[in-house]
Amino acid sequence: MENAQLISLSRQIALRRQMDVVANNMANINTTGFKGEQILFEEYMMPGASHRDFMRPDQPLSYVQDWATRHDLAAGAITQTGSELDVALMGEGFLAVETPAGERWTRAGSLQVDAAGRLVDTSGNPILGEGGPIVFQPEETGIVIAEDGTVSTSEGLKGRLRIVEFDNPQQLTREGSNLFAGGTPVEAQNTRVIQGAVERSNVSGVTGMAQMIRVQRAYESLVKLMGDQDDLRRAAIQRLGDANA
Repeated sequence: MENAQLISLSRQIALRRQMDVVANNMANINTTGFKGEQILFEEYMMPGASHRDFMRPDQPLSYVQDWATRHDLAAGAITQTGSELDVALMGEGFLAVETPAGERWTRAGSLQVDAAGRLVDTSGNPILGEGGPIVFQPEETGIVIAEDGTVSTSEGLKGRLRIVEFDNPQQLTREGSNLFAGGTPVEAQNTRVIQGAVERSNVSGVTGMAQMIRVQRAYESLVKLMGDQDDLRRAAIQRLGDANA
């Protein structure tokens, strides 16, 4: 296969991966606490094949490689809900969540109380306090969550939400729509809690749609280019055949 075809194919593979990332962002535009992703590309240099019949030095070939996926951790819009169990985080912190696979981190603050009285997320995973899960009794009312994460009810203090921050949040690994794993958590210093509100997805529908159109057009352009290359090769083979006939 010719170099032009290989280079175009590498770009097509990268564009397909980019479309997957953009489509996932768009699919979670209404997911509470969702953080979009961006794909990073790099140039992959490959030397040309050497041959003694080529008088000039080999020319390097530049391919496209999807190098990594980066989390867009910009804050989403804060929306007031009025629910005493909903919380939004102002700052770079994350709520600590207990899952069957271990501790995970989230910005999704749509919380609820399960049948056992535990404070949980929408998937039923317990939200952790500094001393473990926060549990309410049936007779307790008037849940108040202070800016520092302290939780209290009509029966008094119940604990404090465990809120963590990371020196390098790009080291986190996404799990599902709004859970993150890994990293080295430290106690949050610059994050405050807003009760009765949630943080929306930080994905812009307009920007996402524009990206999808741009990727689609680039992909179609490459398909046309590869088709033109096939036509040129076919014509060249036909002419060589006619000349030798």
